[in-house]
Amino acid sequence: MNNLFDINLILHKIGITEGWQVLEAGCGQFGHFVFPSANLVGKQGKIFAADIIKSHLEEIDRKKRTDNLPQITTIWTNLELWQGTKIQAGTLDAALLINTLNQAAKRSDVLKELIRTLKRDGKLLIIEWKEHDLLFGPKPEKRISRENLKNLAPKLGLKLIEEFEAGPMHYGLIFKKI
Repeated sequence: MNNLFDINLILHKIGITEGWQVLEAGCGQFGHFVFPSANLVGKQGKIFAADIIKSHLEEIDRKKRTDNLPQITTIWTNLELWQGTKIQAGTLDAALLINTLNQAAKRSDVLKELIRTLKRDGKLLIIEWKEHDLLFGPKPEKRISRENLKNLAPKLGLKLIEEFEAGPMHYGLIFKKI
């Protein structure tokens, strides 16, 4: 994934700083955003790494111990369930949803759960595959139009604060909870 987009640039865009509480929803087994985020929030912050696949979380836990990053907590969850993350409502500074929404059957439920966890003015970063045909990635019918997300956002209590090219195959949207 490191060659798909510039992780540090993306994290800089969202503005994660020391002491923040951040969730990466659908973190996968490598935690491409989990570990750099853990360094940004420091020991006073908290990173929640959530995934539905237990073996992915076991790998994150192994690496967190090896790298001495106690600020990382793994959560086994189905993101499509209300309160599935078991994170208290209104506590997170940011939630990251990277190449995950296209895999969900209940996309609006995933978004509602992440929004529930955010503080007022908390940020939601969504990175998804561009709509045009690519050599790899999800099938075109699984991809999510950035326009659809931008139109849905206000109905869910989100305001678009930045739109950017996250790489040659991805777009990025940063929303703020209002």
